[in-house]
Amino acid sequence: MAEIIQRDGTWAFDGTTVRITPGLHRSVPLFRQTYGEVAVPLEAIAGVVFEPERKRGRLRMRLREGADPLLQATGGRLPDPADPYRLVVDVDRAGVAEYIAEEIRQALMLDQIPKEPTKAYLLPGPPVPVSVRSSDGTASFDGTQVRIDWADTSDRVKRATGPRIIALGDLVQVEWLPNSGYEDGFLRFVTRETAFSKLPPEKDPYALDLWGSARRDLLTALVATAVTARLPHPSTRGGDFADRPRPTGAVPPSADHHDVLLRRLRELGELHREGVLTDEEFAMTKAAVLRGF
Repeated sequence: MAEIIQRDGTWAFDGTTVRITPGLHRSVPLFRQTYGEVAVPLEAIAGVVFEPERKRGRLRMRLREGADPLLQATGGRLPDPADPYRLVVDVDRAGVAEYIAEEIRQALMLDQIPKEPTKAYLLPGPPVPVSVRSSDGTASFDGTQVRIDWADTSDRVKRATGPRIIALGDLVQVEWLPNSGYEDGFLRFVTRETAFSKLPPEKDPYALDLWGSARRDLLTALVATAVTARLPHPSTRGGDFADRPRPTGAVPPSADHHDVLLRRLRELGELHREGVLTDEEFAMTKAAVLRGF
């Protein structure tokens, strides 16, 4: 067993798996602490390196493309401190860090692990159900459907459409961009019907606009990853969105769901007649509700 324990977290390698446990120090980002321990099988690793610096060094692990739903969902956009595959190492532990990196490299060579992209996810992603409250609303995923409940501060167009309920089988991908604190981010659920929508996140009823606390909004990557892990693997995708296979376990909309949508349409009509919604806003929100049938 090769192990290194730092304030940032712990890496332990037993020859087949690297277990990465986040540290409990207040400097460790909320996202890493919430995501919890990550068990990385050797066959998911493309390489590992220790980068020494004057005061502190860094252990960095590179995974094979397509192996991890977290990296697939976030597209490499996680801030460095929130990246679970990066460990800050004190200078006096540089030797230990180099040793564990060499142990992993040797195991990769002995087991002849390829560096090519994988054809299936080798890590499971977060467990479900998972729910995260953001600046724009709350996104929840139970393994079969996504639900978005808007906040009081959400755009009125979104609030007028009511909660969004999206069956897993209707989703083709999840798009995620973090809130940097300087620029807004978003979490968008792309369906076959909305794949070519040009609505900005603040008005898109299938997207959360991330403009509040960057620390908390980063947690939306948990939902993005949980959904991504249960969608068809990128290696299976091809052709038009409509031709892509539907994930097993997808639940079709129920009669109660249709009743909710009909009631929502009546409410939108009343808001339009009262002048709360403009003609453009009414047309856009009505179309969003109709796509739910």
